[in-house]
Amino acid sequence: MKTADGNPSLISIRGLTKTYGHGSMAFQALKGIDLSIRRGEFVAIMGPSGSGKSTLMNLLGCLDRCTSGSYQYDGIAVESLDSVALSLLRRHALGFVFQGFNLLARTSALENVELPLLYRGYPRAKRRTMAREALALVGLPDKERNTPAEMSGGQQQRVAIARAIVTDPSTLLADEPTGNLDSVTTQEIMELIKGLNEKRGITVLMVTHEDEVAHYAKRIVHVKDGLIEKDHVKLDHSEGSSQ
Repeated sequence: MKTADGNPSLISIRGLTKTYGHGSMAFQALKGIDLSIRRGEFVAIMGPSGSGKSTLMNLLGCLDRCTSGSYQYDGIAVESLDSVALSLLRRHALGFVFQGFNLLARTSALENVELPLLYRGYPRAKRRTMAREALALVGLPDKERNTPAEMSGGQQQRVAIARAIVTDPSTLLADEPTGNLDSVTTQEIMELIKGLNEKRGITVLMVTHEDEVAHYAKRIVHVKDGLIEKDHVKLDHSEGSSQ
C-alpha cells in the first residue's frame, strides 16, 4: 500500500471499524477509517472527547482488535495475528508513552528503562548499557538511581520516553504525553519527541487535544464521530496535503 504521494506506507488501514457491546447496546466508535502513514512521519491525532481518537490509537498500537477492516504494519496483516504474534509485534516494533508515565514507583530510573529488555531476555550487562544510553539520550544521565518520587513530572516523562525507545522501535505511540505537565516542561518534552523523529527517524503517532502540542507534528489528522474529518500536512513542513 502507498500513501497519496506514492511512497510505501509503514501503516495502512482500510475500512477499519470498532464496535463495543452488542445488539441495542452496541456503540460504533470507529465507522470505517482509511489511513496511510509513511515511515518517519510525525502524525498528531486530534478530536473532541468521544470522537474515536483514543480507540484509533489503541488499534494502531495493537492494544485492541478491530471489529472489521484491515490493518497492515510494515506489510504484516495485523488483524490476522493471534495474541502471541500481536504481543511480539508490540514488543519489537512499537514503543509507548502515556500521560500518566506508568513507571514502577519503587524502582530506579535505570531499572524502569531496563524493563522491556528484561522481557526480551537480554543479559543484565547488556540491559544496563542500553538503558544508560537511552537515559543519556533523553538528557538524564545523572538520574539513573533516582526513583520516580525523586524526580519531577518532566523527568519522569523523560524516563518513560527512554523506556519506550530503549528497544529501538520503529514507531513511538504517545497518548497525551504532556497532559500532566506545565507549559515549559511540555515544550521540553515535545522538543525531545520531535528530535527523536527528525534525528533518529522514529515514526511518531501522538494523540493530543492541545493545538500547541499538535503544532510539533508534521501532519495532523482530525477525527470526529468515528471518522476522519480532516487530514493535512502542515505547509511549514511540506507542500500540499496528504489526502
